[in-house]
Amino acid sequence: MTPLLLFMAVHVAAGLPVERIAAGAGVVKYASWDDVNIVAHGLLQVGQGLREHVEKTKAQMKDVNAKLKVFNSSVSDLGRKQKEQDKALKARKEEVEEKEKLAAQLAEEVMAKVNEVKKESANIHSRMQRLEEKMVEVLAEPKVDSNSSVHSAVPLVQSLMEAQNRRIDQLVEKIKQQQDKLEKQSLHLQALQTKVAKKRVKSHQQRDEEMGLRGEPEPGNTMSSLARDCHDLFVQAQRPSGVYTIQPENSQPFNVLCQMTPEGGWTFIQQRHDGSQNFNQLWDQYKKGFGNLKGEFWLGLDNIRSISRQGEYILQVEVADWTGEEHQVQYRFQLDGEEKKYTLHLEQASSDGILDIPLSTGASGLPFSTSDQDNDLSDDKNCAELLSGGWWFSSCGESNLNGKYHKRLRLSSRQGMFWNSTVGHKPLKSTLMKIAPTTIKQ
Repeated sequence: MTPLLLFMAVHVAAGLPVERIAAGAGVVKYASWDDVNIVAHGLLQVGQGLREHVEKTKAQMKDVNAKLKVFNSSVSDLGRKQKEQDKALKARKEEVEEKEKLAAQLAEEVMAKVNEVKKESANIHSRMQRLEEKMVEVLAEPKVDSNSSVHSAVPLVQSLMEAQNRRIDQLVEKIKQQQDKLEKQSLHLQALQTKVAKKRVKSHQQRDEEMGLRGEPEPGNTMSSLARDCHDLFVQAQRPSGVYTIQPENSQPFNVLCQMTPEGGWTFIQQRHDGSQNFNQLWDQYKKGFGNLKGEFWLGLDNIRSISRQGEYILQVEVADWTGEEHQVQYRFQLDGEEKKYTLHLEQASSDGILDIPLSTGASGLPFSTSDQDNDLSDDKNCAELLSGGWWFSSCGESNLNGKYHKRLRLSSRQGMFWNSTVGHKPLKSTLMKIAPTTIKQ
């Protein structure tokens, strides 16, 4: 590189300004070697800087490529694990289906044996009737040798009855064997179903943990993934309150907190009481859900929507202020999907007279709004950004149960949880929102 730079320096120096000899006749004098050296030194510095920059860039590119390889490897591992899990679930499902078919075949065989026994019993009964008739005829015949006829007929009847009894015993033994096989297959099938259910629950618990919504079902609650909601669990004779796994229609299973009352089962969609969970979240978090089902949480707009679209539901809001007063209100409840910004439609059903104003949606409903998805009805303000949290804001001053939690009474803060009612602004200490089908006993 150095010879090239010297060559360039000579040519550059050749183009430097010239000095004319004052007394001469136009003789031109070129730049001195000192000037050439200065230019060459500058070019050498430039070349050295370029080389250092190129080497630094190469090192950075090498580091980026190494990180990309690690990332690609992680993605490949995740994809491979997902495929293995799907393959295992598919194999379990096929095994369960095969066992169900076998159980159905065994049931058919048992029914066939039962029908065969019934036919044999009917046949025996018919034969016995004929024998009885024959005995009556023999006894009624006025013959001298009637006693000998009776004595000869009795052993025949006894032998026939013994043969039939042996046949019946054999059929009963076969039926017992078939029933034993059927019971074993049924127990095996139940064990497989339990394993599959646990596998599904574990898979969806991992999904919930990735979403941030945690809470493990209580022991014995794993089979509740077939229930549509908490009230469906109540109908299935589940009575303890706690965390269960449900599966609404056309939806994936997920965990919920259920409250079992004497009237039915309620599904919690929001709970706050101590400020342990930050509710100042963005749209995606409110969509998926966050928090701990055994503490403070938001169930997730997608999950709430999957439950409520199954039929007619009611929403019950329960709040407590810092003076210890507790109030509640019920609405007929409907929630649209994300394509309609999770618009909420409410029709008040009952209240205690205190909570009958703040949350009113009107005929067109209220879209859900967060700081990064401004869907409120205020023209000049972002209510979620102003008040904190995500909520169905009509304006910025009616209610917000997802605002910032203050651990003591603060009347002046607009970013806290509040519910403006007929008795004025009410800062809140705890809130609870739960839903249930309208068929629940009131």
